[in-house]
Amino acid sequence: MSILAHPFMQHAFLAGTLIAAACGVVGYFLVLRAQVFTGDALSHVAFTGALAALVAGIDLRLGLFAATIGVAAGIGLLSRRGRADDVVIGNVFAWILGLGVFFLTLFTTARSSSNGTAGTSVLFGSIFGLSAGDAAVAAAVGGGIIVAMAAIARPLLFASIDESVAAARGVPVRLLGVGFLALVGAAAAEATQAVGALLLLGLLAAPAATALLLTARPYLGLVISAGLGVAEIWAGLALAYAAPSMPPSFAIIAVATVAYLAAYGGYRFRHSRRGERSHPPSPAGDSASTAAGRRPGIAGPALPRRGPTQASRSAPAGLARARHNGFTAAGPAPQGAEPR
Repeated sequence: MSILAHPFMQHAFLAGTLIAAACGVVGYFLVLRAQVFTGDALSHVAFTGALAALVAGIDLRLGLFAATIGVAAGIGLLSRRGRADDVVIGNVFAWILGLGVFFLTLFTTARSSSNGTAGTSVLFGSIFGLSAGDAAVAAAVGGGIIVAMAAIARPLLFASIDESVAAARGVPVRLLGVGFLALVGAAAAEATQAVGALLLLGLLAAPAATALLLTARPYLGLVISAGLGVAEIWAGLALAYAAPSMPPSFAIIAVATVAYLAAYGGYRFRHSRRGERSHPPSPAGDSASTAAGRRPGIAGPALPRRGPTQASRSAPAGLARARHNGFTAAGPAPQGAEPR
């Protein structure tokens, strides 16, 4: 029997594909902007929000989305230019953990008899337990996140590389930062349904980190990150189906980890043969040129650094030598023309 003959597998593949693609796109900017700690904090926020919804007797997804999006946007508003910093995240982290303990106590004492497995599902995910309606909603939210990220990708890339220059060019850096963190919160809420609150950081960070090892071109990296996320979800679901004792969340994160280790090993091997330093490539140069409207990957020759006084003194002499050799500022002088 085919793996897609089962309705629960169809629902898992439908929801997992869009969730993974959304996490890959959001996670790429999360890694690029050095905000991975935000994803770690939102994993605890997701658990706290879900428990709050369970205690209140409402839909678990309402608590997930309200908590993750609200806290993510709040972190952005409290931080400089919408870019979350470790101090703000650390304070929110501690407060959310304490609130989660409070809701966990209320849930286990008041409602554990009616829904004893809900807390475990939030922690470790329940992608095989999604209904057709749940899968359709998850796919729609994932698609919406991808569309929103595509709309802000270019200015967000510019603001991620150089905030000061982007702000001087009129880019709404703070608004972009807060909006991006809100999308991260929505992606975290969706990822919780697939791999659980404890493992959602792996789905956000692993494909993006692997993509950064494979290419330094920003837009290509976005595509690779989304594609890797989808491939890892599919492989994890297939492994969990072939080995029923293996939890799907573990299988998905295990595949993501193996892919990252393989990419890192390949990167170290290539650069050790070239005699270069073995550290992950930075897309900053290509990202800056892409955001500024130039073709990425094309760099001019390296020039020696000079101070302003030395450069100004050497300019007339260099110009005189160039004219003597038959060159002008616009290029070589026509043949037969006498230098001035």
